[in-house]
Amino acid sequence: MTTMEHSVHYIELSKNPIRFDAVSQLTNVFFDDSNKQIFAVRSGGATGVVVKGPTEDKVISFCMTDRGAIRSIKFSPDNQILAVQRRENSVEFIYFQGDQPQLQNIIVHQVKALVYGFVWVHNRECALISNSGVEIFTIIPEKGQVKSIKSMNLSIKWFAWCSEANIAVLCTTDSQNSLIPVLIKQKSITKLPKLELGNNSREVQESKVTLGQIYGVMAVLILQPSSSGMIEVEVYLLNGPGLAPRKCHVLRLGLVGRFAINTVDNLIVVHHQASATSLLFDISLSGEVTNDVTYHKPITAGRSIRPFALKLPSLLPDGQILQCELYSTNWVLFQPNIVIDAKLGCMWYLHLDIESLCTLISDRIRLTEFLLQRNNGKAALLRVIRTLVNEQYNGSFLPVLETIFNKINKVYASWVQLELQNQTAQPSNVKTMPKLPAPPRVLIEQSDMHSQVFQSIAEKPQCETILLLYLQSLCQHNIAAQEDLSKMVINELIRNKSFDTLRRLVEYSLLMESKAIACYLLSHSNEDCAVSQVALDMLNKIKAYEIAIEVLLGQGKVIDALRLAINTTETERISARKFLEAALKTKNDITFYNVYKYFQMRNVKQRGSTDFLKSEQCYEFVQLYNSLYNCATPTP
Repeated sequence: MTTMEHSVHYIELSKNPIRFDAVSQLTNVFFDDSNKQIFAVRSGGATGVVVKGPTEDKVISFCMTDRGAIRSIKFSPDNQILAVQRRENSVEFIYFQGDQPQLQNIIVHQVKALVYGFVWVHNRECALISNSGVEIFTIIPEKGQVKSIKSMNLSIKWFAWCSEANIAVLCTTDSQNSLIPVLIKQKSITKLPKLELGNNSREVQESKVTLGQIYGVMAVLILQPSSSGMIEVEVYLLNGPGLAPRKCHVLRLGLVGRFAINTVDNLIVVHHQASATSLLFDISLSGEVTNDVTYHKPITAGRSIRPFALKLPSLLPDGQILQCELYSTNWVLFQPNIVIDAKLGCMWYLHLDIESLCTLISDRIRLTEFLLQRNNGKAALLRVIRTLVNEQYNGSFLPVLETIFNKINKVYASWVQLELQNQTAQPSNVKTMPKLPAPPRVLIEQSDMHSQVFQSIAEKPQCETILLLYLQSLCQHNIAAQEDLSKMVINELIRNKSFDTLRRLVEYSLLMESKAIACYLLSHSNEDCAVSQVALDMLNKIKAYEIAIEVLLGQGKVIDALRLAINTTETERISARKFLEAALKTKNDITFYNVYKYFQMRNVKQRGSTDFLKSEQCYEFVQLYNSLYNCATPTP
């Protein structure tokens, strides 16, 4: 491995961490993973509390009476009620006005159980999880009351909470081989199907379980030793009500020791303390499948988090810089992507560096699959494609490009279909219009490909081949070519004199069919007569007969123009003067004669006479006809 590869870091800490008072003899630090708030609680006399998060500018400061050591502290979602647990069987609720607590009205709620913890499920509803079950309470500050509204009795050993899905996973005393997911929402507790771990599984420890949402699905991640002794992560997905959770994926770490898990942009990030590296896994990618379980290897070799230098407070203008210890024993990780160093007094968000990661994945098809699932993957994916079609272009890349085009157009086609369904299903009442579905994480449309990829290879030797490959992919996915792309294809085909290809594209409707494109073709008709014919073919396909007639007349094909007019226009609406004038310009007597005779016959059918109406302004053509033929009929 080269030095450059060693220096690549695809995971980094947020550049501006949230700073708080570090843990000390006087200061304790707590984190609420629901509100993403960190509490620095300073004891001694009155208890001073500074709350920060989820961003640096969100700060709440207040003082409380010191009523004993704090075990847990969390605000309600609206920051108006503070819940504090000091004892194993009680929780205090303190009402706030603005940013200040009303300490004269503290509500102490005591239960006959060992309280493991509590979670807020609404601005005025809190769920207590104890060794005897789960119970939801309503807090009524005005009356100084706590009222029980829902409960579920279970013998619980420990629980884990996922704030994103409002699901608690309970470990009960009844079975060591299963976990019980419970959906806890306002006024409701719903027990979900058991998560069966299998008869061979050991009893799961709380520290080995991580909960999170991956691709919108609740996931339970469990660190377990494999038969070889190496640690693996078993991924159980909760696919919805009534569906039993099952082990769908296994992440092969190939390491032993202490691990911690985050989720970043739907990726599972497994941190290994001993090697100070992080492994990335994407369960949307293919892997080795055994018994309906997909086994995944890391996307690429493990890498360290990018080094982080912290600027310390100082009176000196330059300040003091501290190189932070990565993977420190002081680190505590929270979901989805939070790293806290309580001793240093920093809270970071973990981010993915997509650009760096792209340099480490050599398989361009797999990289495409990966980038299509990333929230910020569009720009990187367009760069990957641009590189493939541009300076590194080689004919051997065509199968790779074909696959990539099909993958991006499959997503594009699904989105187009959803938009069409939404448009056709819109009711007349605007207020009840359905919302547009959320677009895919990465949507690459024709306009993106045209402006950011194909323009870079315009008039290069490979341009025609690549454009046709992309056009073919659009066709396979029933996506109509748009104007800019169609014009570029036309330019390349005409430049390369590929007129037969151009004719076939129009014949099979692979280019955009519009008056604008037909006229664009006509503007290039001086290149070759074939181009003009292709334009006429398109005009006829889109039934733009008036333009086609004008084109034929301009080319001196008066008989063809008249034939088209007869087949597509009401007879009385055909202008005799226009066609006679065009016939005269051809300086071909037979053409003039045939056109004149057609209109004479039309006059007879309409009015019973060969004469033209005065309004038709054909007197000069009548005179010319009589002078040419002296009323005698020439042989055509």
